[in-house]
Amino acid sequence: MIEPFVHVGVPSRVVFGRGTVSQAAAEASRLGITKALVLSTPDQKGMAKGLADRLDGVVAGLFPGAAMHTPVGVTERALTEMRTLGADGLVSIGGGSTTGLGKALALRTDAPQLVLPTTYAGSEMTDILGQTEGTEKTTLRDPRVRPEAVIYDVDLTLSLPAALSGTSGINAVAHAVEALYAQNANPLLCVVATEGIAALHRSLPRITEAPDDVEARTDALYGAWLCAVCLASAGTALHHKLCHVLGGSFALPHAQTHTAVLPHALAYNAPAVSDAIKRLQGAMNTDDPAAALFDLGISVGANMALRDFGMPEDGIDQAVESTLRNPYWNPRPLEREGIRQVIAAAWSGQRPEA
Repeated sequence: MIEPFVHVGVPSRVVFGRGTVSQAAAEASRLGITKALVLSTPDQKGMAKGLADRLDGVVAGLFPGAAMHTPVGVTERALTEMRTLGADGLVSIGGGSTTGLGKALALRTDAPQLVLPTTYAGSEMTDILGQTEGTEKTTLRDPRVRPEAVIYDVDLTLSLPAALSGTSGINAVAHAVEALYAQNANPLLCVVATEGIAALHRSLPRITEAPDDVEARTDALYGAWLCAVCLASAGTALHHKLCHVLGGSFALPHAQTHTAVLPHALAYNAPAVSDAIKRLQGAMNTDDPAAALFDLGISVGANMALRDFGMPEDGIDQAVESTLRNPYWNPRPLEREGIRQVIAAAWSGQRPEA
């Protein structure tokens, strides 16, 4: 029996395929951009310059300073550059750090955004923005931050290192896993989530073995898009709250944190989400989805212990307090000792047991 639900579709325009970066100028023009500020991280500055050359003279300048967790200080510097150059639109190329910077600028200026993802993070489809000031990461939802257009070009992901492909892909899987039992879950999103998880589950190990496997890369980018749609529409729960707390408090790498935390957050919620567990069993061909997600991380060469990324052991209790101080909605009530066990297991990197 289908229970009553509300579904809100994602309004972003999507261009998907190989070689679709060639359509960047046309998409920028469609958005009315005449002077674009092209954003990237320092490591992807060369890629940003190449993209700027394709934009047919509508480039105001480049800002290759995007940073992990969208520090407010970086956004302020980019905003100054944007105003100095008279930019009227934003073109972001990269992963979640660059997309986050574009969204933070759009929040402050309402400028249109065109995003070209190079990872599987999924932020490009959402109206969610996480920003960090000091050690505090805050999250907001605002329609102004959702990019108006996204170009998914499989070729842009071919140079993504296999290790980062794996953790970025599992980060995307996390969006869909929580969509199966988030507060705004619905039948359509459950179908989308299941398809996205299956696509990434079968493609990520293949990418680890053969990073230039175009078919696997296409499958992964397709799955990442579906998972991003889930994140945009369904909302989040315990897993994302933990990752926001851990990333902001201890400057942990975003995708790797999601990879290490997801199996344990799912194991915590499993007793309360039997329908979601059945879907995950089918999508991943397993009896124990939490353990299968841990094994997927191992298969793509991920480090599954937060301690190895610099999180101190005494940070476990700090993270518990931060999580409980301002919790997200969750299908299972948050119990202090249970949450501590989740964080401690992710800190030590132990495999969840059914």
